[in-house]
Amino acid sequence: MEAIRLASTKRIGYEEWKRERMKGIGGSDVAAVLGISRWKSALRVYLEKIDEAPEEEENEAMEIGRKIEDFIAGLFKEKTGMYVQRCNAILQNSEYPWMIANIDREIYDEATDSWGILELKNVSEYMKNDWEGEEIPPEAYVQLQHYLIVTGRTWGYIAGLIGGKRFEYRRFELDEELADEIIRREEKFWKENVLKGIPPAVDGSEDCSTVLEVLFPQSMRKSIDLPTEDDLVVEELETLKAQKEEIDKEITLRENRLKESLGDSEAGFTGRYWVFWKSYFSKRFAQSKFKEERPKDYENYLEETHSRRFRFKRAS
Repeated sequence: MEAIRLASTKRIGYEEWKRERMKGIGGSDVAAVLGISRWKSALRVYLEKIDEAPEEEENEAMEIGRKIEDFIAGLFKEKTGMYVQRCNAILQNSEYPWMIANIDREIYDEATDSWGILELKNVSEYMKNDWEGEEIPPEAYVQLQHYLIVTGRTWGYIAGLIGGKRFEYRRFELDEELADEIIRREEKFWKENVLKGIPPAVDGSEDCSTVLEVLFPQSMRKSIDLPTEDDLVVEELETLKAQKEEIDKEITLRENRLKESLGDSEAGFTGRYWVFWKSYFSKRFAQSKFKEERPKDYENYLEETHSRRFRFKRAS
């Protein structure tokens, strides 16, 4: 099965690239659609596809990321000896037209006389644990599987530069059981949500909260009747907050016990764990002192900010 070349990316601008991505679900969307992304919500994907997402301008980090891709691709070629080339196109699956792909690289393996997909990742030091041992970030894994489905290929590699000092690459075959689930879930999302203009259910991700705050930035002076089933939602929230308070206390208790044991030592070994309670020194702006000593200057530097506060209480 050959993928359809939906659009060339050789000289495509950022805005045109975004418009082309509205024509289907891409590799960077699939983890959110499956509900396993730590960074992106299904609600954001939906809004992107109907052109109502909070605006995200192309930034320097995106530009740097694209340039680092060339370096990582070069490392992969050196380590494996495989032929590596750009695709320079947004691809579309001929059988499942809602599935599109903007793959990083195509690779050729002489040993098997076959083409595969190469997904490149520039991984921060903060995320290095995702690449320990045989671990691989789930977002990257389903992204590669999505690309294999779109292109009809049966294998590919994920290559990552971790913290700028460690290079990892791993081969994966097409997971047919997972592929069936990806196709099913993406088709449902595209046909039941995007095409019908029905937003997906909100989730518990930080990104979903961010999207809602951007969509509804300011409250109006009015009140409405909520669905009666929201009574249960509030009751569950009340219970969970009470449980969280108790859990937080239990966590603090155990931390305090260990701090007491450490005393003025910065580290201690239990036999299985190292425990640290180190001193750190930093400088910060003394706002209250500045306000007291230079009140006029303080007033000149004040600027109005806006946010919405969420809370609930029992009706009297």
